[in-house]
Amino acid sequence: MKQQLEAIEKKALDAFAAASDPTELESLRVKFLGKKGELTAVLKMMGSLTPEERPVMGQMANQVRAAIEKDLEEKKQKLAAKALDLKLRSEALDVTMPGTEVPLGHKHPMSIVLDEMKEIFIGMGFDVVDGPEVELESYNFTKLNTPAGHPARDRQDTFYTTEDDTVLLRTQTSPMQIRVMETRKPPIRIISPGRVYRKDEVDATHSPMFHQMEGLVIDKGITMADLKGSLTQMVKLLYGEDSVVRFRPHHFPFTEPSCEVDVRCFKCRGEGQIDGHTCSTCHGEGWIEILGAGMVHPAVLEGCGIDPKEYSGFAFGCGVERMTMNRFAINDLRLIFENDVRFLNQF
Repeated sequence: MKQQLEAIEKKALDAFAAASDPTELESLRVKFLGKKGELTAVLKMMGSLTPEERPVMGQMANQVRAAIEKDLEEKKQKLAAKALDLKLRSEALDVTMPGTEVPLGHKHPMSIVLDEMKEIFIGMGFDVVDGPEVELESYNFTKLNTPAGHPARDRQDTFYTTEDDTVLLRTQTSPMQIRVMETRKPPIRIISPGRVYRKDEVDATHSPMFHQMEGLVIDKGITMADLKGSLTQMVKLLYGEDSVVRFRPHHFPFTEPSCEVDVRCFKCRGEGQIDGHTCSTCHGEGWIEILGAGMVHPAVLEGCGIDPKEYSGFAFGCGVERMTMNRFAINDLRLIFENDVRFLNQF
């Protein structure tokens, strides 16, 4: 039995030394030390020994097991260290190699135009204000002098969120004009950009959700000339000095007198036709409406606690998407919302 134990020890140590990977080493552990291993098989023969031989063989068997286990652990550590070294070598990073260029995004065309418009009006002394998109009917309509029964109040035009039509998705950022006039004293110069919602049919120039920027000026001695001068300056700074602006009489319940402002169509250059066909962008008009404006109605001023005999002002509201269409010669507003990378990469 002594010779068998010595032979198993030598055989195990030689096998461990020749093992090349952890899987092979584990197989050898089972072969020599497992429940059905060679050392276990020898130990099962202990019962056939005399009482005098058992302690001696038992001590020797324990020494052989300890030697095998010690050598096995040392081999495990060597193989683990070798595997780690190979991994570090294979994953080594050469910091002198040129890096891989990471594609970076850029501003959306509408964000570009909105930022340019903000800069223009900030340069004129305007503040930028923001407000809720879910608005009260009183701020969206009543305090803006929009009477009951007005078409804009109809459910076919407005997204109401309550059955009694008291809460809605704002149809304009004009409510911020009321909120500012109620909390600030003149002089007031503000612009209010943000999302608005209307049940407009989706075509080349309309969307049920779009972005609007409204402006308000309240001070002593403000006239229609100030309105026209400010808006003309904005258009020329945004589109270029050769831009042509047209003011048309119109009606809005919260301004009096009121007007609509158009710019000459960038696609047909005001002709209304291209190669004998009706221009799809301006629908043959030769002009594109960009905003509505007017002098603030005295009833609106009075409702906000401002004396219309002492103060006057002008207000305007424009669709940022339409301004973007003109700025970048985009012929279909829907392209702005579709997030097609082929389109966005052009800007």
